[in-house]
Amino acid sequence: MSPALPELRTTRLHLRLARPGMQAAMAAFLRENYPGHLDRWSPPASAEFFTEAFWRERLELALEEFLSGRCARFVLQEGPEDGPILGTCNYTNIVRGPFLACYLGYQVAHAREGQGLMREALAATNAYVFESLRLHRIMANHRPENTRSARLLERLGFVTEGLARNYLFIDGAWRDHVLTALTNPSFDPSWVEPAGR
Repeated sequence: MSPALPELRTTRLHLRLARPGMQAAMAAFLRENYPGHLDRWSPPASAEFFTEAFWRERLELALEEFLSGRCARFVLQEGPEDGPILGTCNYTNIVRGPFLACYLGYQVAHAREGQGLMREALAATNAYVFESLRLHRIMANHRPENTRSARLLERLGFVTEGLARNYLFIDGAWRDHVLTALTNPSFDPSWVEPAGR
């Protein structure tokens, strides 16, 4: 039997681990929001990126990655699992050992910007990553001109640590990124695995 997958509830949202069966909703979310909205902050995407076939395969992989402890990808929904997706938040490149850290990336539907949904979602998923996945550090990077992301991360307690020049190829050019991080205030040192395990 498959282990139970995480599902978090907030005042307005169901935060579900991205999984097979969500491919139609994921493709629809991206088709509706990528051009003119998400494309400004995201790497280039091929035409197949917006298809159910692509997401059927990608969501199978996302589940495998979660079960092996390499990532946790969540979707934001207001209702049932087969309902529309309002956004995503992805905790990727999880590294254990003495690092116990990951990268956070997120996106919200254009029509739902400015409603506090992503702040609500990330408060819950960050707590899950710290308490259940037992990580010490979450790193999130944003383009300097993305003031919405800057304000969101600051409100959530992320601290600016530097600027990476020509960090990612986005919107047709290499773009600088502000580097931020949030550390676990309740981290237990016993969670660090000893060398040799």
